[in-house]
Amino acid sequence: MRVHIISDMEGISGIVHTEQTNAGKPMFEEGRKLYTEEINAGVRGAKAGGATEIVVMDCHGAGDGFSWNSLIAEELDPDCEFVVQDQWTGYTAFLESGCDAALFVGMHAMAGTSDGVLNHTVSGVDWQNLWFNGRLVGETGINAALCGTWGCPVLLVTGDQAACEEGKALLGEGLTTVAVKQGLGAKSARLLPPPRARELVEAGAKEALSNLGAVEPYDPGKPCEIKVEFKGTTSPAKLRYRAGVESPDSRTIISRADDWWAAWKQFFF
Repeated sequence: MRVHIISDMEGISGIVHTEQTNAGKPMFEEGRKLYTEEINAGVRGAKAGGATEIVVMDCHGAGDGFSWNSLIAEELDPDCEFVVQDQWTGYTAFLESGCDAALFVGMHAMAGTSDGVLNHTVSGVDWQNLWFNGRLVGETGINAALCGTWGCPVLLVTGDQAACEEGKALLGEGLTTVAVKQGLGAKSARLLPPPRARELVEAGAKEALSNLGAVEPYDPGKPCEIKVEFKGTTSPAKLRYRAGVESPDSRTIISRADDWWAAWKQFFF
């Protein structure tokens, strides 16, 4: 069984502040250790669930050389391999070659979620809202659509309670979720101690892989319209002349194509 573990940092137990997730901040090293150990829990659970090949893809943009490379390689479980990509959603080879399941570890809620710890969508600085064919989505939706492009189902989402609820609303009740903290606001939470959180993530990963048909691969629909509302005007102004991209107002772009992957590539890369 081939399993893709896709991870982000804001949904890890013990992480509440940006000082733990941004490169160069004093608490970033603590955040990296918490992050790596929770990924390891997912790896252990996947292995116990029957995975024979596990590839971890770090999707956290910490800045500097740590973007997509925030986990601590030396401390990563030796029963997996990991990818350092140049740009988020840029690595697709494992999915293209055939992947049985994806497990999402450390997810956060979309921008504007009142009880979502460190909630944002793609870039908290630039992005306000994102829609796929009229449906408001966050980063769980983006990663799920990426996996679904090659027929890979997402079977597990871990993170705060808001991220887990967002995942189930998008992917269905068959999704296994593990909430490692309850958001009290964007920068406050009630958390499980990391050792307990890791036990639950490991058990959740194993359980999720017990039924590969529990969740259908996510497809936003064909044809596909992706709409992005930005907080300012600079980013959409740079994208409005891309082929297939429209700009209905100064803060919004719309990308249309035959499928999600084609629409995404038209403006994101």
